[in-house]
Amino acid sequence: MKRIFDAAVSAILLVLFSPVLAVVAVLVKRELGSPVLFRQERTGRNGVNFHILKFRSMTNGTDAYGNLLPDQQRLTRFGLFLRKSSLDEFPQLFSVLKGDMSLVGPRPLLPRYVPYYTERERLRHTVRPGMTGLAQVSGRNALSWEERLELDVQYVENYSFRLDLKILLLTVKKVIGRDGTVAVPSSVMLDLDEERRDVSGVPY
Repeated sequence: MKRIFDAAVSAILLVLFSPVLAVVAVLVKRELGSPVLFRQERTGRNGVNFHILKFRSMTNGTDAYGNLLPDQQRLTRFGLFLRKSSLDEFPQLFSVLKGDMSLVGPRPLLPRYVPYYTERERLRHTVRPGMTGLAQVSGRNALSWEERLELDVQYVENYSFRLDLKILLLTVKKVIGRDGTVAVPSSVMLDLDEERRDVSGVPY
């Protein structure tokens, strides 16, 4: 039932919002250049990696040595608008339609984080990752990594269709109110692997 719901809703939303997606794509091309979509590998169900899609929100600005500038310096006003409004996330509907993601589930994280999960936290990979999830409607970037990952596991342990509907409704409310949105997450918290790596570089 969850997969049928995901496929049906993602298809309907892609059709309904196709004019919006087209306009955003044109604006991204004009304001930030190519590529229009940002493509990054993430870890999905059963630990299988896939590529997540987002509208590009940063420039390719580099320093004198050719290294990318910090995120804060590459994020433009237009890119900030995309992130604050969550419009940059809409291309993930294609991943939901394909079956790599679900509308609701633990957010897909970077593959390099995998060695740093506890055994309990690895339960988050027993379901499809979601565009939104329990952690996202419970505090988002205001939560610590331990709190976010625990909420992911609680979602897995207590999944129900009713819970998914509740999370979706709360997500719409938060997106409209732009509640809990942090444009550059690295400005308020360390990456998981940085936080959990001891001085020897080994996961604790």
